[in-house]
Amino acid sequence: MGITWVQVLQIFISLSILIVLHEFGHFAAARLFKTRVEKFYLFFDFLFPLATVFNFALFKKKIGDTEYGLGWFPLGGYVKIAGMVDESMDKEQMKLPPQPWEYRAKPAWQRLIIIMGGILVNFFLAMFLYIILMGVWGEEYLPTENAKYGISCEPSAKAIGLRNGDKILMVNGKKVENFNKISAEILLSSPALLDIDRNGDKIQITVPDSFVRDILDQRVKGFISPRAPFFIGKIRKVEAEKAGLKPDDQIIGINDSSLLFVDEFIPVVQKNAGKKITITVLRNKKDTVVCALAVPADSLIGLELNAGIKEFLTLKKIEYSFFEAIPAGINKTFSLLGSYVSQFKLFSPKYGGAKQIGGFATMATIFPKSFSFEGFIAITAFISLILAFMNFLPIPMLDGGYVVFILYEMITKKQPSDRFMEITNYIGMIFLFGLMLYANGMDIYRGIFQ
Repeated sequence: MGITWVQVLQIFISLSILIVLHEFGHFAAARLFKTRVEKFYLFFDFLFPLATVFNFALFKKKIGDTEYGLGWFPLGGYVKIAGMVDESMDKEQMKLPPQPWEYRAKPAWQRLIIIMGGILVNFFLAMFLYIILMGVWGEEYLPTENAKYGISCEPSAKAIGLRNGDKILMVNGKKVENFNKISAEILLSSPALLDIDRNGDKIQITVPDSFVRDILDQRVKGFISPRAPFFIGKIRKVEAEKAGLKPDDQIIGINDSSLLFVDEFIPVVQKNAGKKITITVLRNKKDTVVCALAVPADSLIGLELNAGIKEFLTLKKIEYSFFEAIPAGINKTFSLLGSYVSQFKLFSPKYGGAKQIGGFATMATIFPKSFSFEGFIAITAFISLILAFMNFLPIPMLDGGYVVFILYEMITKKQPSDRFMEITNYIGMIFLFGLMLYANGMDIYRGIFQ
């Protein structure tokens, strides 16, 4: 996957912060209702999910009734709330009569708030971070209408009839304002109908459901991108430098043919592997220079594309005042949450998306390879939103599983037995542990064989 240490450190720090804050949500709610919290741990001090195996902490200190510690098993974390069937599976305590300071002695509505504490902290943390992002950095994106050269297509996009230079006007009859959201809109609204402007002619293309499966199988992150002129970024090979090519040159021709775009340049170079070519560039936006270069057998001539698109496409920048950033951040939170929830359709057997599940290595790849506060905060906010949603799912051992049992109790006035809670929690732990092994196993498999 090409993961760097910068990405590894970012995912480790981000998850550690989010875990501590999630557990603090439970801790604070419990203390609010005078419920004793016996342990507060980052990572597990046992071999999860086996609560009685290898019990030791790297660090621990008891303050008041609570033992604060750092576990040795670096996955997740937990708070042990007195009188609650949880990860610790403390059966002995549950055999004793309920005490006033215990979770099980509290009314259902208080227990519900204690359970929801972690989810609410993650959700409002995401909202807070998005408000900061809007207020400090604002938003910048490429409006679809400003992609004046159209799209550049990957082979998967060409297979459904798209062509380099096409301009996507609408997806299922709707205009997509942000160019970067077109791919997701096509995948999530499959089968999709695209309205295309191709050299002035209006055509329609139907994207079949099979396209979504193909994209997921190929693990393609993006099948279209803004079509762009070839501005040289870095020069990786001495031969290209000796030929006279320089950073910031714009390639406008190859041999006797004019050429403006990256997607036109690469196939011509590949076709001329092992031969000599002439590359015409525009230097300083005014001087035309012709450079002769021998293309190696592997067709890699050592020219890196200038990643920035600001030189040739007009981005839209939105800046927010302090008070404007608040509603903008809130809207961003709900918009991204809705988008994330809608992506669950891709994990149905129809699309085979379960094969795309990844573990910590996959999560690390969403962080940038070079650190920036803006990128770190943005991704941490998104992961916090994911944690809030995932913990709300009605799965035993997750917060959502406890919420279901409490709501059942509030409706029926009957509390599930401790034995029932133990069994369902065991089932939940086995499921979650199996899912964790599968997700990280897929990372290892892809790292070795793909």
